[in-house]
Amino acid sequence: MIKVIRLVCLALSLSISSVSFAKPPIIEIRIKDHLFYPAEVKVPANKKVKLLVINEDPTPEEFESYELNREKVILGNRKAVIFIGPLKPGKYPFFGEFNMSTALGTVIAE
Repeated sequence: MIKVIRLVCLALSLSISSVSFAKPPIIEIRIKDHLFYPAEVKVPANKKVKLLVINEDPTPEEFESYELNREKVILGNRKAVIFIGPLKPGKYPFFGEFNMSTALGTVIAE
């Protein structure tokens, strides 16, 4: 009986630890010709998300969002990781500060 209780406790502790260490989903955003692709990014609400921003332009761009409280310069032909969330359901605009008229996007948490 004690062996069964120990096995159950071990199984429960393993399942709890795997949930607490789950990796956040990775969402890829590309910068090309001073535009974000995709310009509209859907992410799960109430979960931490990892944005992988890949700048395919030869010039730097800055990923910026007041609503997400994020600001990151991505050099030309480089990548950057930006963590966001957990976010409440809603829309969160972002932009490229160096090309504000074209580099526009939105994160939609749902």
